Amino acid sequence: MAVDLFAGVSVSDYPAALTWYEKLLGAPPAFHPNDVEAVWELAEHRYLYVEHRPAHAGHALITLFVGDLDERVAGISARGLEPAKRETYDNGVRKITYVDPEGNEIGLGGGPG
Repeated sequence: MAVDLFAGVSVSDYPAALTWYEKLLGAPPAFHPNDVEAVWELAEHRYLYVEHRPAHAGHALITLFVGDLDERVAGISARGLEPAKRETYDNGVRKITYVDPEGNEIGLGGGPG
């Protein structure tokens, strides 16, 4: 059985969130299923979506493990966003955490540098 993943982020300021996530992800949404959701395809069958749900805003914790961590972080910085936190674990694995204006945490993980 194939599995598709949709990881959701609730926000209260939908237009501001669209701008922020475009900077983070480097592209506009792949599609808008309705007036309150925007969906980015991160990889085949793997999606991140932002939804206008003010009562739930600010509580997402998502980490994406990528093979090109340094390049992605450099690209995100070039688009005007800086990490809130940088961590390196004992095994060399790195995690870069971004926090959107709502308080949602989006982490990027990668192998040793």
